[in-house]
Amino acid sequence: MVCSIRSLGLHGVSGYPVSAECDLSGGLPAFTVVGLPDAAVNEARERVRAAIKNCGFTFPVSRITVNLAPAHLKKVGTLYDLPMLVGILAAGGQLKLPKESCAFLGELSLSGQLRPCAGMLPMALAAKRAGIEVLYVPEDNAAEATLAEGPIVYPVRDVEQLVRHFTGEEPLSPAPPWVPGEHQVHCPDFSEVKGQEQVKRALEIAAAGGHSVLMSGPPGTGKSMLARRLPGILPDMTREEALESTEIHSVMGLTTPEHPLISLRPFRSPHHTVSSTGMAGGGSNPRPGEISLAHNGVLFLDELPEFPKEVLEVLRQPLEDGQVQISRAAGTVTYPSRFMLVCAMNPCKCGWYGHPSGRCKCTESEVKKYLSRLSGPLLDRIDLFVEVSALEFDELSQREKSESSAQVKARVDRARALQTARKEASGVPCNAQLGREALDRFCALDESCQRLMKGAFDRMGLTARSYDRILRVARTIADLDGSQDIDSPHLAEALQYRPPAYLRR
Repeated sequence: MVCSIRSLGLHGVSGYPVSAECDLSGGLPAFTVVGLPDAAVNEARERVRAAIKNCGFTFPVSRITVNLAPAHLKKVGTLYDLPMLVGILAAGGQLKLPKESCAFLGELSLSGQLRPCAGMLPMALAAKRAGIEVLYVPEDNAAEATLAEGPIVYPVRDVEQLVRHFTGEEPLSPAPPWVPGEHQVHCPDFSEVKGQEQVKRALEIAAAGGHSVLMSGPPGTGKSMLARRLPGILPDMTREEALESTEIHSVMGLTTPEHPLISLRPFRSPHHTVSSTGMAGGGSNPRPGEISLAHNGVLFLDELPEFPKEVLEVLRQPLEDGQVQISRAAGTVTYPSRFMLVCAMNPCKCGWYGHPSGRCKCTESEVKKYLSRLSGPLLDRIDLFVEVSALEFDELSQREKSESSAQVKARVDRARALQTARKEASGVPCNAQLGREALDRFCALDESCQRLMKGAFDRMGLTARSYDRILRVARTIADLDGSQDIDSPHLAEALQYRPPAYLRR
Protein backbone atom coordinates (compact mmCIF):
# COMPACT_ATOMS: atom_id res chain seq x y z
CA MET A 1 0.00 0.00 0.00
CA VAL A 2 1.18 3.52 -0.81
CA CYS A 3 0.47 6.54 1.38
CA SER A 4 1.52 10.09 0.42
CA ILE A 5 2.20 12.55 3.25
CA ARG A 6 2.66 16.25 2.55
CA SER A 7 5.68 18.01 3.95
CA LEU A 8 7.95 20.91 2.99
CA GLY A 9 11.58 21.54 2.19
CA LEU A 10 14.11 24.35 1.83
CA HIS A 11 15.97 25.60 -1.22
CA GLY A 12 18.15 28.51 -0.19
CA VAL A 13 15.87 30.65 1.97
CA SER A 14 12.67 29.64 0.20
CA GLY A 15 10.37 26.78 1.08
CA TYR A 16 8.74 24.36 -1.37
CA PRO A 17 6.20 21.50 -1.07
CA VAL A 18 7.51 17.95 -0.61
CA SER A 19 5.59 14.67 -0.71
CA ALA A 20 6.81 11.75 1.39
CA GLU A 21 5.48 8.74 -0.54
CA CYS A 22 5.63 5.63 1.67
CA ASP A 23 5.21 2.17 0.16
CA LEU A 24 4.98 -1.15 2.06
CA SER A 25 5.49 -4.18 -0.17
CA GLY A 26 6.46 -7.83 0.04
CA GLY A 27 10.02 -9.06 -0.07
CA LEU A 28 12.97 -9.09 2.25
CA PRO A 29 12.64 -6.48 5.05
CA ALA A 30 14.39 -3.24 4.12
CA PHE A 31 13.99 0.48 4.66
CA THR A 32 15.08 2.64 1.73
CA VAL A 33 14.84 6.42 1.33
CA VAL A 34 15.11 7.87 -2.19
CA GLY A 35 14.69 11.36 -3.63
CA LEU A 36 18.21 12.79 -3.21
CA PRO A 37 18.43 12.50 0.60
CA ASP A 38 21.51 13.76 2.43
CA ALA A 39 23.16 11.91 5.32
CA ALA A 40 20.79 13.40 7.94
CA VAL A 41 17.73 12.26 5.94
CA ASN A 42 19.17 8.76 5.51
CA GLU A 43 19.80 8.54 9.25
CA ALA A 44 16.08 9.18 9.78
CA ARG A 45 15.50 5.47 9.11
CA GLU A 46 16.95 4.54 12.50
CA ARG A 47 15.18 7.37 14.35
CA VAL A 48 11.83 6.48 12.78
CA ARG A 49 12.28 2.75 13.46
CA ALA A 50 13.07 3.34 17.16
CA ALA A 51 10.31 5.95 17.59
CA ILE A 52 7.65 3.63 16.12
CA LYS A 53 8.60 0.80 18.48
CA ASN A 54 8.99 3.01 21.57
CA CYS A 55 5.57 4.62 21.01
CA GLY A 56 3.80 1.25 21.15
CA PHE A 57 3.35 0.63 17.43
CA THR A 58 4.55 -2.31 15.35
CA PHE A 59 7.32 -1.64 12.88
CA PRO A 60 6.27 -3.29 9.59
CA VAL A 61 8.21 -6.40 8.65
CA SER A 62 8.19 -5.67 4.93
CA ARG A 63 10.05 -3.78 2.25
CA ILE A 64 9.61 -0.05 3.03
CA THR A 65 10.37 2.54 0.37
CA VAL A 66 10.06 6.26 1.06
CA ASN A 67 10.30 8.62 -1.91
CA LEU A 68 10.75 12.33 -1.18
CA ALA A 69 9.35 14.13 -4.20
CA PRO A 70 10.29 16.17 -6.17
CA ALA A 71 13.26 13.85 -6.56
CA HIS A 72 15.48 16.31 -8.46
CA LEU A 73 15.95 18.61 -5.44
CA LYS A 74 18.31 17.55 -2.67
CA LYS A 75 16.59 16.95 0.68
CA VAL A 76 18.58 18.07 3.70
CA GLY A 77 18.07 18.13 7.46
CA THR A 78 16.06 16.17 9.97
CA LEU A 79 12.63 17.68 9.32
CA TYR A 80 11.36 14.63 7.34
CA ASP A 81 11.38 12.30 10.38
CA LEU A 82 7.74 12.98 11.30
CA PRO A 83 6.23 12.70 7.79
CA MET A 84 8.10 9.40 7.29
CA LEU A 85 6.75 7.99 10.55
CA VAL A 86 3.19 9.14 9.84
CA GLY A 87 3.37 7.73 6.30
CA ILE A 88 4.63 4.32 7.41
CA LEU A 89 1.95 4.02 10.12
CA ALA A 90 -0.80 5.18 7.75
CA ALA A 91 0.37 2.83 4.97
CA GLY A 92 0.29 -0.08 7.44
CA GLY A 93 -3.20 0.78 8.66
CA GLN A 94 -2.03 1.68 12.18
CA LEU A 95 -2.99 5.35 11.87
CA LYS A 96 -5.95 7.12 10.26
CA LEU A 97 -5.19 10.55 8.81
CA PRO A 98 -7.55 13.55 8.89
CA LYS A 99 -9.42 14.52 5.71
CA GLU A 100 -8.20 18.13 5.49
CA SER A 101 -5.05 19.08 3.60
CA CYS A 102 -2.26 18.88 6.17
CA ALA A 103 1.54 18.77 6.30
CA PHE A 104 3.99 17.42 8.86
CA LEU A 105 7.43 18.68 9.92
CA GLY A 106 9.77 17.74 12.73
CA GLU A 107 12.77 15.81 13.98
CA LEU A 108 12.15 12.73 16.14
CA SER A 109 13.99 11.52 19.18
CA LEU A 110 14.27 7.76 19.71
CA SER A 111 11.43 7.96 22.24
CA GLY A 112 9.08 9.80 19.87
CA GLN A 113 9.59 13.33 21.20
CA LEU A 114 9.59 16.10 18.57
CA ARG A 115 12.55 18.42 18.32
CA PRO A 116 12.53 21.78 16.50
CA CYS A 117 13.97 22.20 13.02
CA ALA A 118 15.50 25.21 11.27
CA GLY A 119 13.77 27.19 8.53
CA MET A 120 10.21 26.95 9.84
CA LEU A 121 9.04 30.39 8.66
CA PRO A 122 9.95 30.02 4.95
CA MET A 123 8.38 26.55 4.96
CA ALA A 124 5.20 27.86 6.62
CA LEU A 125 5.01 30.58 3.96
CA ALA A 126 5.43 27.90 1.28
CA ALA A 127 2.60 25.92 2.90
CA LYS A 128 0.40 29.01 2.67
CA ARG A 129 1.19 29.42 -1.03
CA ALA A 130 0.52 25.71 -1.65
CA GLY A 131 -2.94 25.89 -0.05
CA ILE A 132 -2.12 23.60 2.88
CA GLU A 133 -4.76 24.07 5.57
CA VAL A 134 -3.07 22.55 8.64
CA LEU A 135 0.54 22.29 9.82
CA TYR A 136 1.73 19.86 12.49
CA VAL A 137 5.04 21.12 13.85
CA PRO A 138 7.18 20.71 16.99
CA GLU A 139 6.06 22.82 19.96
CA ASP A 140 9.15 25.02 19.83
CA ASN A 141 8.49 25.90 16.18
CA ALA A 142 4.78 26.69 16.53
CA ALA A 143 5.13 30.42 17.32
CA GLU A 144 7.38 30.95 14.30
CA ALA A 145 5.02 29.02 12.00
CA THR A 146 2.12 31.31 12.97
CA LEU A 147 4.01 34.30 11.54
CA ALA A 148 3.03 33.08 8.06
CA GLU A 149 -0.60 33.95 8.91
CA GLY A 150 -1.78 31.06 6.77
CA PRO A 151 -2.38 27.42 7.81
CA ILE A 152 -3.72 26.40 11.21
CA VAL A 153 -0.66 25.44 13.28
CA TYR A 154 -0.83 22.57 15.75
CA PRO A 155 2.10 22.34 18.22
CA VAL A 156 3.03 18.69 18.76
CA ARG A 157 5.02 17.52 21.79
CA ASP A 158 5.44 13.83 20.80
CA VAL A 159 4.05 11.11 18.55
CA GLU A 160 1.68 9.78 21.19
CA GLN A 161 0.05 13.21 21.56
CA LEU A 162 -0.36 13.42 17.76
CA VAL A 163 -2.02 9.96 17.65
CA ARG A 164 -4.45 10.91 20.44
CA HIS A 165 -5.36 14.00 18.43
CA PHE A 166 -6.14 11.91 15.34
CA THR A 167 -8.26 9.44 17.35
CA GLY A 168 -10.13 12.26 19.08
CA GLU A 169 -9.05 11.23 22.60
CA GLU A 170 -7.15 14.46 23.25
CA PRO A 171 -7.60 17.07 20.48
CA LEU A 172 -4.78 19.56 20.13
CA SER A 173 -5.40 23.28 20.46
CA PRO A 174 -4.15 25.45 17.56
CA ALA A 175 -1.22 27.69 18.37
CA PRO A 176 -2.32 31.34 18.82
CA PRO A 177 -0.72 33.88 16.49
CA TRP A 178 2.51 35.14 18.02
CA VAL A 179 2.32 38.74 19.22
CA PRO A 180 5.43 40.74 20.24
CA GLY A 181 5.64 41.42 23.96
CA GLU A 182 7.22 44.22 25.93
CA HIS A 183 10.71 42.75 25.58
CA GLN A 184 13.17 45.39 24.44
CA VAL A 185 16.84 45.09 23.58
CA HIS A 186 18.95 47.95 24.92
CA CYS A 187 21.03 49.74 22.29
CA PRO A 188 23.99 51.90 23.33
CA ASP A 189 23.08 55.57 23.15
CA PHE A 190 24.76 58.41 21.25
CA SER A 191 24.50 60.61 24.34
CA GLU A 192 27.33 58.56 25.88
CA VAL A 193 29.76 59.61 23.12
CA LYS A 194 31.88 62.70 23.83
CA GLY A 195 32.73 64.94 20.91
CA GLN A 196 32.96 63.55 17.36
CA GLU A 197 30.06 65.70 16.15
CA GLN A 198 31.11 65.41 12.51
CA VAL A 199 31.12 61.60 12.71
CA LYS A 200 27.71 61.56 14.39
CA ARG A 201 26.41 63.77 11.58
CA ALA A 202 27.79 61.35 8.97
CA LEU A 203 26.15 58.38 10.71
CA GLU A 204 22.86 60.29 10.89
CA ILE A 205 23.00 60.88 7.13
CA ALA A 206 23.90 57.22 6.58
CA ALA A 207 20.95 56.05 8.69
CA ALA A 208 18.54 58.46 7.01
CA GLY A 209 19.39 57.34 3.48
CA GLY A 210 20.64 53.78 4.00
CA HIS A 211 24.15 54.78 2.86
CA SER A 212 27.39 52.89 3.36
CA VAL A 213 30.04 54.66 5.43
CA LEU A 214 33.75 54.29 6.18
CA MET A 215 35.34 55.78 9.30
CA SER A 216 39.09 56.17 9.40
CA GLY A 217 41.32 57.49 12.14
CA PRO A 218 43.85 56.64 14.85
CA PRO A 219 43.17 53.83 17.34
CA GLY A 220 41.11 54.63 20.41
CA THR A 221 39.07 57.44 18.85
CA GLY A 222 35.72 55.63 19.14
CA LYS A 223 35.11 54.24 15.64
CA SER A 224 33.79 50.88 16.83
CA MET A 225 31.86 52.50 19.68
CA LEU A 226 30.09 54.84 17.25
CA ALA A 227 29.28 52.04 14.82
CA ARG A 228 27.66 49.94 17.55
CA ARG A 229 25.32 52.84 18.34
CA LEU A 230 24.09 53.06 14.76
CA PRO A 231 21.20 50.52 15.15
CA GLY A 232 19.68 52.82 17.78
CA ILE A 233 18.99 55.54 15.19
CA LEU A 234 17.89 53.35 12.27
CA PRO A 235 14.20 53.41 11.24
CA ASP A 236 11.97 50.67 12.62
CA MET A 237 11.56 47.61 10.41
CA THR A 238 8.37 47.15 8.45
CA ARG A 239 6.47 43.85 8.72
CA GLU A 240 7.75 42.85 5.27
CA GLU A 241 11.38 43.59 6.20
CA ALA A 242 11.03 41.73 9.51
CA LEU A 243 9.73 38.61 7.74
CA GLU A 244 12.53 38.76 5.15
CA SER A 245 15.19 38.95 7.85
CA THR A 246 13.51 36.29 9.96
CA GLU A 247 13.45 33.84 7.03
CA ILE A 248 17.24 34.08 6.72
CA HIS A 249 17.87 33.78 10.46
CA SER A 250 15.39 30.91 10.67
CA VAL A 251 17.26 28.92 8.01
CA MET A 252 20.43 29.37 10.08
CA GLY A 253 18.64 28.29 13.28
CA LEU A 254 19.08 31.70 14.93
CA THR A 255 15.47 32.30 15.99
CA THR A 256 14.05 31.39 19.41
CA PRO A 257 10.60 30.17 20.51
CA GLU A 258 10.24 33.23 22.77
CA HIS A 259 11.11 35.77 20.04
CA PRO A 260 10.65 34.11 16.64
CA LEU A 261 10.41 37.41 14.72
CA ILE A 262 13.49 39.55 14.03
CA SER A 263 12.04 42.94 14.95
CA LEU A 264 15.30 44.88 15.38
CA ARG A 265 17.53 45.57 12.41
CA PRO A 266 20.39 43.02 12.36
CA PHE A 267 23.89 44.16 13.29
CA ARG A 268 26.55 41.72 12.08
CA SER A 269 30.21 42.22 12.92
CA PRO A 270 32.32 39.32 11.55
CA HIS A 271 35.97 38.99 12.61
CA HIS A 272 38.58 39.79 9.98
CA THR A 273 39.54 36.08 9.83
CA VAL A 274 36.19 35.27 8.13
CA SER A 275 36.46 33.39 4.83
CA SER A 276 34.86 34.47 1.57
CA THR A 277 32.36 31.61 1.98
CA GLY A 278 31.53 32.78 5.49
CA MET A 279 31.01 36.31 4.18
CA ALA A 280 29.02 35.64 1.00
CA GLY A 281 27.57 32.21 1.83
CA GLY A 282 28.06 28.86 0.16
CA GLY A 283 29.31 25.41 1.05
CA SER A 284 28.39 22.00 -0.39
CA ASN A 285 24.86 22.66 0.85
CA PRO A 286 24.77 26.45 0.29
CA ARG A 287 23.90 28.47 3.37
CA PRO A 288 23.56 32.25 3.83
CA GLY A 289 26.67 34.22 4.78
CA GLU A 290 27.22 37.33 6.87
CA ILE A 291 26.04 39.70 4.15
CA SER A 292 22.67 37.91 4.01
CA LEU A 293 22.35 37.74 7.79
CA ALA A 294 22.81 41.53 7.71
CA HIS A 295 19.91 41.93 5.22
CA ASN A 296 17.84 45.03 6.14
CA GLY A 297 20.44 45.86 8.78
CA VAL A 298 24.12 46.72 9.25
CA LEU A 299 27.27 44.85 8.28
CA PHE A 300 30.13 46.28 10.35
CA LEU A 301 33.70 45.51 9.28
CA ASP A 302 36.18 46.63 11.90
CA GLU A 303 39.87 46.96 10.93
CA LEU A 304 38.89 46.87 7.25
CA PRO A 305 42.40 46.47 5.73
CA GLU A 306 42.97 43.37 7.90
CA PHE A 307 40.32 41.46 5.93
CA PRO A 308 41.72 39.33 3.08
CA LYS A 309 41.34 41.03 -0.27
CA GLU A 310 39.29 38.18 -1.75
CA VAL A 311 36.81 38.54 1.14
CA LEU A 312 36.37 42.26 0.53
CA GLU A 313 35.93 41.79 -3.21
CA VAL A 314 32.88 39.54 -2.73
CA LEU A 315 31.08 42.60 -1.33
CA ARG A 316 31.17 44.48 -4.61
CA GLN A 317 28.30 42.80 -6.45
CA PRO A 318 25.93 42.54 -3.42
CA LEU A 319 26.45 46.24 -2.65
CA GLU A 320 25.16 47.08 -6.13
CA ASP A 321 22.47 44.43 -6.61
CA GLY A 322 21.15 43.82 -3.08
CA GLN A 323 21.49 40.06 -3.54
CA VAL A 324 24.19 37.42 -3.86
CA GLN A 325 24.08 34.42 -6.17
CA ILE A 326 25.84 31.22 -5.09
CA SER A 327 26.54 28.77 -7.90
CA ARG A 328 27.63 25.20 -7.24
CA ALA A 329 27.59 21.98 -9.25
CA ALA A 330 24.33 20.97 -7.57
CA GLY A 331 22.59 24.23 -8.57
CA THR A 332 22.29 27.95 -7.97
CA VAL A 333 20.68 29.76 -5.07
CA THR A 334 20.12 33.49 -4.58
CA TYR A 335 20.13 35.13 -1.15
CA PRO A 336 18.94 38.69 -0.38
CA SER A 337 21.69 40.96 0.89
CA ARG A 338 20.48 44.57 1.04
CA PHE A 339 22.57 45.92 3.92
CA MET A 340 24.30 49.06 5.15
CA LEU A 341 28.06 48.60 5.00
CA VAL A 342 29.81 50.33 7.89
CA CYS A 343 33.60 50.10 8.00
CA ALA A 344 36.28 51.27 10.42
CA MET A 345 39.99 51.40 9.73
CA ASN A 346 43.31 52.89 10.78
CA PRO A 347 45.18 54.91 8.13
CA CYS A 348 48.27 52.69 8.52
CA LYS A 349 49.51 49.64 10.41
CA CYS A 350 50.39 51.60 13.55
CA GLY A 351 47.32 53.78 13.15
CA TRP A 352 48.90 57.24 13.39
CA TYR A 353 49.64 58.11 9.77
CA GLY A 354 49.25 61.85 9.21
CA HIS A 355 48.79 62.67 12.91
CA PRO A 356 50.33 66.04 13.93
CA SER A 357 52.20 64.39 16.80
CA GLY A 358 54.47 62.56 14.36
CA ARG A 359 53.98 59.26 16.18
CA CYS A 360 53.70 57.29 12.91
CA LYS A 361 56.95 55.55 11.94
CA CYS A 362 55.53 53.68 8.93
CA THR A 363 57.30 54.19 5.61
CA GLU A 364 55.36 55.17 2.51
CA SER A 365 55.78 51.66 1.10
CA GLU A 366 54.41 50.13 4.33
CA VAL A 367 51.38 52.42 4.25
CA LYS A 368 50.80 51.58 0.59
CA LYS A 369 51.05 47.84 1.31
CA TYR A 370 48.64 48.14 4.24
CA LEU A 371 46.02 49.91 2.12
CA SER A 372 46.55 47.76 -0.98
CA ARG A 373 43.74 45.37 0.02
CA LEU A 374 41.21 48.17 -0.47
CA SER A 375 40.55 48.24 -4.20
CA GLY A 376 39.31 51.33 -6.00
CA PRO A 377 36.07 49.67 -7.17
CA LEU A 378 35.21 48.70 -3.58
CA LEU A 379 35.89 52.20 -2.21
CA ASP A 380 33.87 53.65 -5.09
CA ARG A 381 30.83 51.78 -3.72
CA ILE A 382 31.01 53.54 -0.35
CA ASP A 383 28.90 56.70 -0.05
CA LEU A 384 30.37 58.46 2.98
CA PHE A 385 33.97 58.79 4.18
CA VAL A 386 34.61 60.48 7.50
CA GLU A 387 37.81 60.94 9.49
CA VAL A 388 37.58 60.27 13.22
CA SER A 389 40.17 62.45 14.92
CA ALA A 390 41.68 61.92 18.35
CA LEU A 391 39.86 63.83 21.10
CA GLU A 392 41.47 66.61 23.10
CA PHE A 393 41.45 66.64 26.90
CA ASP A 394 38.79 69.36 27.10
CA GLU A 395 36.37 67.26 25.04
CA LEU A 396 36.96 64.16 27.15
CA SER A 397 36.57 65.98 30.46
CA GLN A 398 33.25 67.67 29.66
CA ARG A 399 30.26 66.43 31.70
CA GLU A 400 27.40 67.57 29.52
CA LYS A 401 25.71 64.78 27.62
CA SER A 402 25.33 65.19 23.90
CA GLU A 403 22.24 64.54 21.81
CA SER A 404 20.50 61.23 22.52
CA SER A 405 19.84 58.49 19.97
CA ALA A 406 16.10 59.11 20.30
CA GLN A 407 16.50 62.74 19.18
CA VAL A 408 18.63 61.72 16.20
CA LYS A 409 16.22 58.91 15.31
CA ALA A 410 13.32 61.37 15.21
CA ARG A 411 15.09 63.31 12.44
CA VAL A 412 16.01 60.09 10.63
CA ASP A 413 12.39 58.93 10.74
CA ARG A 414 11.18 62.22 9.27
CA ALA A 415 13.68 61.94 6.42
CA ARG A 416 12.71 58.31 5.77
CA ALA A 417 9.04 59.31 5.71
CA LEU A 418 9.81 61.62 2.77
CA GLN A 419 11.59 58.77 0.98
CA THR A 420 8.68 56.42 1.66
CA ALA A 421 6.31 58.96 0.13
CA ARG A 422 8.48 58.90 -3.02
CA LYS A 423 8.66 55.08 -3.08
CA GLU A 424 5.82 54.66 -5.56
CA ALA A 425 7.59 56.90 -8.05
CA SER A 426 11.18 55.83 -7.31
CA GLY A 427 10.51 52.13 -6.70
CA VAL A 428 12.97 51.97 -3.78
CA PRO A 429 12.53 52.58 -0.04
CA CYS A 430 15.62 54.75 0.57
CA ASN A 431 17.90 57.17 -1.24
CA ALA A 432 20.91 54.82 -1.32
CA GLN A 433 19.03 52.63 -3.83
CA LEU A 434 17.87 55.37 -6.24
CA GLY A 435 18.30 54.36 -9.88
CA ARG A 436 19.21 56.47 -12.88
CA GLU A 437 15.67 57.57 -13.69
CA ALA A 438 14.92 58.44 -10.05
CA LEU A 439 18.20 60.41 -9.79
CA ASP A 440 17.22 62.51 -12.80
CA ARG A 441 13.80 63.17 -11.29
CA PHE A 442 14.54 63.74 -7.59
CA CYS A 443 18.19 64.87 -7.62
CA ALA A 444 18.10 67.53 -10.32
CA LEU A 445 20.68 70.31 -9.75
CA ASP A 446 20.14 73.99 -10.40
CA GLU A 447 22.74 76.14 -12.15
CA SER A 448 24.78 76.99 -9.02
CA CYS A 449 24.86 73.32 -7.96
CA GLN A 450 25.89 72.31 -11.48
CA ARG A 451 28.89 74.66 -11.31
CA LEU A 452 29.83 73.33 -7.86
CA MET A 453 29.58 69.73 -9.03
CA LYS A 454 31.59 70.38 -12.21
CA GLY A 455 34.43 71.92 -10.25
CA ALA A 456 34.47 68.98 -7.81
CA PHE A 457 34.28 66.44 -10.64
CA ASP A 458 37.38 67.87 -12.34
CA ARG A 459 39.32 68.55 -9.13
CA MET A 460 38.61 65.26 -7.31
CA GLY A 461 38.72 62.92 -10.31
CA LEU A 462 35.23 61.52 -9.70
CA THR A 463 33.83 58.52 -11.57
CA ALA A 464 30.28 58.14 -12.87
CA ARG A 465 29.48 55.88 -9.92
CA SER A 466 30.84 58.33 -7.32
CA TYR A 467 28.97 61.15 -9.08
CA ASP A 468 25.70 59.28 -8.58
CA ARG A 469 26.56 58.53 -4.96
CA ILE A 470 27.20 62.20 -4.22
CA LEU A 471 23.76 63.02 -5.63
CA ARG A 472 22.14 60.36 -3.42
CA VAL A 473 23.89 61.68 -0.30
CA ALA A 474 22.93 65.26 -1.18
CA ARG A 475 19.31 64.12 -1.59
CA THR A 476 19.41 62.60 1.90
CA ILE A 477 20.90 65.77 3.40
CA ALA A 478 18.13 67.77 1.74
CA ASP A 479 15.54 65.36 3.21
CA LEU A 480 17.02 65.84 6.69
CA ASP A 481 16.69 69.57 6.10
CA GLY A 482 13.09 69.15 4.93
CA SER A 483 13.94 70.65 1.53
CA GLN A 484 12.21 69.58 -1.67
CA ASP A 485 15.20 70.56 -3.83
CA ILE A 486 18.94 69.98 -3.46
CA ASP A 487 20.56 73.32 -2.67
CA SER A 488 24.23 74.31 -2.75
CA PRO A 489 24.80 73.77 1.02
CA HIS A 490 23.41 70.22 0.73
CA LEU A 491 25.68 69.41 -2.21
CA ALA A 492 28.71 71.05 -0.56
CA GLU A 493 28.24 68.93 2.57
CA ALA A 494 27.90 65.79 0.46
CA LEU A 495 31.18 66.60 -1.30
CA GLN A 496 32.94 66.78 2.07
CA TYR A 497 32.33 63.07 2.60
CA ARG A 498 34.66 61.90 -0.15
CA PRO A 499 37.76 59.72 0.49
CA PRO A 500 40.78 61.31 2.20
CA ALA A 501 43.91 61.89 0.11
CA TYR A 502 45.71 58.71 1.24
CA LEU A 503 42.81 56.57 -0.03
CA ARG A 504 42.72 58.29 -3.44
CA ARG A 505 46.34 57.54 -4.30
